[in-house]
Amino acid sequence: MIFVAILLLIAGFVALVKGADVFVDGAAALAGKFGIPQLVIGLTIVAMGTSLPEAAVSISAGIKSNAGITVGNIVGSNILNILIILGVTALITNVAIQKTTFKYEIPYMLLITAVLLVMGMTGNEITFIEGVILWILFIAVSYTHLRAHETGRNLVCRLLLEKKKKKKPQET
Repeated sequence: MIFVAILLLIAGFVALVKGADVFVDGAAALAGKFGIPQLVIGLTIVAMGTSLPEAAVSISAGIKSNAGITVGNIVGSNILNILIILGVTALITNVAIQKTTFKYEIPYMLLITAVLLVMGMTGNEITFIEGVILWILFIAVSYTHLRAHETGRNLVCRLLLEKKKKKKPQET
């Protein structure tokens, strides 16, 4: 019985690693095809795709009235991502950090961590209202970093469209 469990664990891990390779290759190809910076793809598609299993576990735990696992899941994942994943990658190759990452994403990460800390200290729980605040922050961060990393081609097209709309005579 334990042999089967170990075998399934190993098979699942191999499938996860191979699936991650395919996922990252597809996301990078998509970025190249549409002229989207790879950082934007990493911050959106890849980040959301890799977070879906965590979201499934946390939402499932919440439905079963065991939401305490959610905070541990989030905090543990962020610690692992920064210390282990970034650390191991840096052992293999130098990891370039873009100026916009220092300007936008890292400050947002610190701000959101501080917000979570404050929320946890006020009543030792995250309430519905605080959940709404977190969603608003998510939307704001997503919008800001997409605008900050908007490609030159997309920016020019958007500006031209906005200029064209302003010149259009108003109907009476």
